[in-house]
Amino acid sequence: MRFPAELRRRVAMVVAVAERYLDRPLRSALDVGCGEGSWGVELRRLRPRLRYLGLDPSEYAVRRFGARRHLVAGTFADLPALAPRQPVDLVLCVDVLHYLDDTELDAGLPALAAATGGLAYLEVLSAEEEIVGDLAGLRRRSAAWWRRRFAAVGLAACGSNSYLSATLADRASALELVGEGSPPAAGPGSTR
Repeated sequence: MRFPAELRRRVAMVVAVAERYLDRPLRSALDVGCGEGSWGVELRRLRPRLRYLGLDPSEYAVRRFGARRHLVAGTFADLPALAPRQPVDLVLCVDVLHYLDDTELDAGLPALAAATGGLAYLEVLSAEEEIVGDLAGLRRRSAAWWRRRFAAVGLAACGSNSYLSATLADRASALELVGEGSPPAAGPGSTR
């Protein structure tokens, strides 16, 4: 199966950013709202030994691709029960969060952060975006609102929709950490 070049570039970027902070190759990934598991296919193309688990509420996607692509049924709010017991190197949540209501976010976001042992790649549309297309169900929240929510669960923004786990945030330099709510870092080369 072939995937668009754009997806391949995004996956390669996320792998490179995660491995930069982990200082080793990726070993595990959790993809929340994975759809048909396309990210998993691309991740395994780059890292064949990667342990990948995809979580999606679509019965169709899980029935059709579940066994072959390691997908299980579940919603974002199910994360506390379905996330791996040990944190994973990479947590993906692409084009999902901006559709969730506050109750579901409150239920799943702490578990998403707890599952992140390295990097979380959270592709989220904010109120500041110019969005073209189907807006049904989209909840428009400001970028500042999202930054505060992610920081509140211990995720530190490091650019390009990427967030470091609390355990890795100190590996970033002060200028790598971006946005409102990012904790100060004492990373490599720091004088602190």
